[in-house]
Amino acid sequence: MDGLRAYAAIGIVMMHVQANIAVKPSVNVLTEKVIPWFTDFTLLFMVISAFSMCCGYYDKVKNGEITPAKFYTKRYHRTWPFFAMMVMIAFVMAPSWSTFCQSFADLTMCFNLLPNPEIEVIGVGWFLGTVFTSYMLFPFFTFLLDNKKRGWMVLGLSLVFCYIAITYFSSPNIVVEPIGKRNIIYSAPFFISGGMAYLYRLAIKRLVEKYWIVALTVCITLTILNFMVSFKKFEILPNLIVFSAWLMYALGAKDIILNNKITKYLSGISMEIYLCHMMFYRVAGMLHLERLVQQQDVLYALTLIVTLSGAICFSHIVKYYILNNNRFILLWQKKN
Repeated sequence: MDGLRAYAAIGIVMMHVQANIAVKPSVNVLTEKVIPWFTDFTLLFMVISAFSMCCGYYDKVKNGEITPAKFYTKRYHRTWPFFAMMVMIAFVMAPSWSTFCQSFADLTMCFNLLPNPEIEVIGVGWFLGTVFTSYMLFPFFTFLLDNKKRGWMVLGLSLVFCYIAITYFSSPNIVVEPIGKRNIIYSAPFFISGGMAYLYRLAIKRLVEKYWIVALTVCITLTILNFMVSFKKFEILPNLIVFSAWLMYALGAKDIILNNKITKYLSGISMEIYLCHMMFYRVAGMLHLERLVQQQDVLYALTLIVTLSGAICFSHIVKYYILNNNRFILLWQKKN
């Protein structure tokens, strides 16, 4: 699981750097097909998030062993401090009425309840808004996945609802903006898929441990087919299959690629890297690396290294030194 989080965070950084860099890297399969696909790793994060939430809270919520106050306090404590710091930095850098309104919405963590949550302050924060909406709905989510039979029915219904949302409720006659990742109905199948993996986690783990080569082959094959098969009206389906397969493989995998000290470390700050990496991309832009490097692929690689290194260092310092030593956070944690 750690490996998936780490590689998803790195993949998203790679995608954003390529999408925003002025001098594009050379055109090939990697830059034309693979890296642009990394934008969908946010959907992989949703699958992982739902599975992780179930590991920590599914049984407690289902059996009434945790109060709403404790549950939501823990969620705010986990996600709010670092995000709030990023929002305040963005506001100080460009203060205005517009950024104030957007920053206020960000700080509530409820901005995805808006009908048009187009927020430029920490633009990548839309993902956190969607995930926090899933936190709000987690008791209902637990009810929907009360048992395996109901879970399969709910997964099927969520796919039907998602398809209707894309094909009907995204019509210009119904809404102005098409329904996408920011919408909880669009993203619901990914959260539910993570929950279903939790319900079958023990069987999946045993199966993958016993037939790990077959499982890995299936994951690689599905990933390749994802680039070959097109679902124009329902493009989330191949991603749902691929990301669910990789999650299941990760549950029983013991290979060094997914399980090593580096991926475990990066997994611990993956959310922080995601939230702050665009700030360090702008820092890389201020260095004007294009004056030093003429070769476009080397320039992209160097910009990526600077961006990723800055994001990792900043995330590590803030999470493990600044926030962990904040008296308010410690008092809040002790109180709850």
